[in-house]
Amino acid sequence: MLYGRDRETAELDRLLDAAQRGRGGARVLRGDPGIGKTALLRYIEGRAEGLTILSSRGTRSESAMAFAALHELLWPVLDRVDALPAPQAAALRAAFGLGEGRTDSLLLGAATLTLLSELARPRPVLILVDDAQWIDPESASCLAFVARRLRTESIALVATDHGPAEGRWSGVAEIHVEPLDESAAHAYLRAEHAELTDSAVRAVLRSAHGNPLALHEFSGMGGACLAVGDTLPPGPMLRQAFLATVASLPTAARTLLLLVAAEDRGDLGTVSAAATVLEIGPETWDQAVVDRFLDLSGTRVSLRHPLIRSVIYEAAPVLERQAVHRALAAVLAGGDDMDRRAWHLAEATLEPDAEVADLLHRSAQRVLARGGCATASRVLRRSAELTPDRELSGRRYAEAARAAWQSGEPEPARELLTRARSLAAEAVVATLSRGLRGLLEFVHGEQARAHGLLLADAVIVEDPRLAVQLTCLALRAAWNIDSPEHWARALGVLDGLPATGDEQVDLLVKGVRHWWFEGALPGGQAMPEITQGDDLDLITWLLLPAPIAIAWGLEEQARVCYQGAADRSKETGTLSARAFLLAQLGTVELMSGRWAEGRLNVSEGLRLGEDMGAESVIAQAMTVVGWLRSTTEGETAAEELIRDARRSRSSRSSRALTGSSYWYQGVAALGAGRAADASELLDRLITPGGEGEHSTFAVLAAADAVEAAVRAGRHDATTEWMRLIEEWADRSGADWARGAAFRCRGLTTEGDEAEDFYTLALAGYAAADRPFDHARTELLYGEWLRRARRRAQARGHLRAARETFAQLGAHEWQARAEAELALAGETGTRAEQASGPTPLTPQETRIARLAAQGLTNREIAASLFISPRTVGHHLSSVFLKLGITSRAELRERAATLGE
Repeated sequence: MLYGRDRETAELDRLLDAAQRGRGGARVLRGDPGIGKTALLRYIEGRAEGLTILSSRGTRSESAMAFAALHELLWPVLDRVDALPAPQAAALRAAFGLGEGRTDSLLLGAATLTLLSELARPRPVLILVDDAQWIDPESASCLAFVARRLRTESIALVATDHGPAEGRWSGVAEIHVEPLDESAAHAYLRAEHAELTDSAVRAVLRSAHGNPLALHEFSGMGGACLAVGDTLPPGPMLRQAFLATVASLPTAARTLLLLVAAEDRGDLGTVSAAATVLEIGPETWDQAVVDRFLDLSGTRVSLRHPLIRSVIYEAAPVLERQAVHRALAAVLAGGDDMDRRAWHLAEATLEPDAEVADLLHRSAQRVLARGGCATASRVLRRSAELTPDRELSGRRYAEAARAAWQSGEPEPARELLTRARSLAAEAVVATLSRGLRGLLEFVHGEQARAHGLLLADAVIVEDPRLAVQLTCLALRAAWNIDSPEHWARALGVLDGLPATGDEQVDLLVKGVRHWWFEGALPGGQAMPEITQGDDLDLITWLLLPAPIAIAWGLEEQARVCYQGAADRSKETGTLSARAFLLAQLGTVELMSGRWAEGRLNVSEGLRLGEDMGAESVIAQAMTVVGWLRSTTEGETAAEELIRDARRSRSSRSSRALTGSSYWYQGVAALGAGRAADASELLDRLITPGGEGEHSTFAVLAAADAVEAAVRAGRHDATTEWMRLIEEWADRSGADWARGAAFRCRGLTTEGDEAEDFYTLALAGYAAADRPFDHARTELLYGEWLRRARRRAQARGHLRAARETFAQLGAHEWQARAEAELALAGETGTRAEQASGPTPLTPQETRIARLAAQGLTNREIAASLFISPRTVGHHLSSVFLKLGITSRAELRERAATLGE
């Protein structure tokens, strides 16, 4: 029976009841050790009659075993893996060492969610995770991914954790388990420990401070044990009491308890075998059980509370701990236990030991091969610590640093890299860490410093493909800070690198100079088709930034290339690359008028970036999503989004990110009719030394800046912008740039000559296939015609602008066209607008399009890394919003989905 837990049990009841109605969710129970979190798990387990229950418990010993907790949780249902979509099944098999290949964290999360969703079809599922603070990082990441996506599932997940609230479970609702109030604690003591006198009850209450474990343990102790209760909290008092009790045991009994604490998995066979090695006899086992230190159940053995485990282990002398770890290693000699044996040997070793270090290194390689980067980093660190040879130790620190980076832990990666560089040669560290010092700075630090570090490593690494990748990253860093000097330095290094021997890669390398600096190659030769055998990681960084492709007017070639790479990333499960590629792809599509596709791709890139914590991807995607929202929903709809992106750590040293945010915000202000504000924002793109100064975005924003300045009456501010766009139009020959230059001339020219410029501008934008800019030029031309009293002609251009704005969903620009039409003498324009159906969300649009192509819910789920049930939920919403009842009707509407 639980005392004083009405609030907690009521919330758990609601969670369970909701899951049984298909509205799943998750809760993390937080509180001090002994506060009753596990008791609440047992409560909800007892309430889960008729549900499928899966459980896992974190242990210290298995916190260094990648995917151990997830394997324990899913072991009863692994026979269902074969029914999953092939990439997801492969991800689970790889994680558990049941198949070849390496898993991806997001793909593994999607696979686990799909497996659980399918399991919940016949009856709801309850997932219980005890001591989640000790589960391995890979399992924790996967389960947190699942926990945040249960809203449409018949699944409830409850975990206990007394670690910090931030981190792995962020975004999951919490229940804070507080100490019992005095009345509840008193009721417990009277019901469960009626033998206590009134004075003993008062002493226990005073000492336990509402901690249920303390109430239970102190109730069986003498008054002397409670004498310090007025000054110490229950945790230290419990530790003192446990230590005093354990200290009174015979040596063999203490060793047995320490052995169980060190093994920590509760495997009775392993503990018994190790006890035999230590010559611990049956009488010692009997005493430990009788004294209620050990619980035996079938093939399991455990200490009666995890706190006892930590007290026993932490208080044991080092030599005794080493002895039990050596005994455990001795009985774990089988092939399936190699990694666990290596770790126990490491725990038993204080001085450098080449043999143990080698065992750990081999263990780490096996874990890395399965995708367990966080665990591999920990094992590699220990291997490096135990390696006697300085150079070899440095190599292993470098490998550990790279694994830490891959697992999303930049600060540990920095520290490990520093150790590596103090022990091993720079070229070796740079190669094994794959240029990590520059990459860390590129993502989390200063772009100018990143540029120098990347180039320094590029010229010393042993792998020519890695050298190319690092140099291209340096080019991106140079572009981020908009420094011609840095560009030139990186190009000089690139020109001096040896060929990689890969035809595709070498062709891209050859084209880099043309793309970024000298002009685009004819026919887009520098962007060949992405094929199955390509090195996706390398080619991802060889591709030029999307804004440069847009500036050159070659967005179609870039779109095809980015789409090909994004498709390859999905096939291979390389979701980190996919997030970056989709953000780039969506940017190209949005700027070239494919708003529906761009909206979907940037939104998915943002979602994946958030799942991975990829700050640079998040910041880029946020600015683009912000621009789109401000253009389709109004300026205020995305103001905070754009500003958050600008404040992100990734934007602090990147003029490219900051400059793009000012451009998008300026266009939004212009669309809202705030020309003066727009002009001030856009001028930051050409303010010398300013945080937003950037030549690429200045070119892209020039026509907007000229319009804003003219509308704000700042005609003197147009000169520099005019020079920029006209020089770029001559240099690039891009149709859009010629259209922009002519539009600027139309805006700044007095008299009838302006009409010729507007006509030429429309032709340029039409050739470039940029409908938004074309419509804006129609609007400007229509305004000019109206002011010239040619109202009939004006209405034709204004209607064309209104129609395009309506199709794109650019509502504030549409409103401007409506207002101009009214001034031009057209009436009833607003009445022509139908209210229309509720728009689909980006996720609904993507699902609807895939369903219209004939994909099943399971196939759609596999494609989007969600569960089939979630797909069904979204399709129900799609049918309701579109007013349809079948997939056949959906196929008929396919062409207009997302418009």
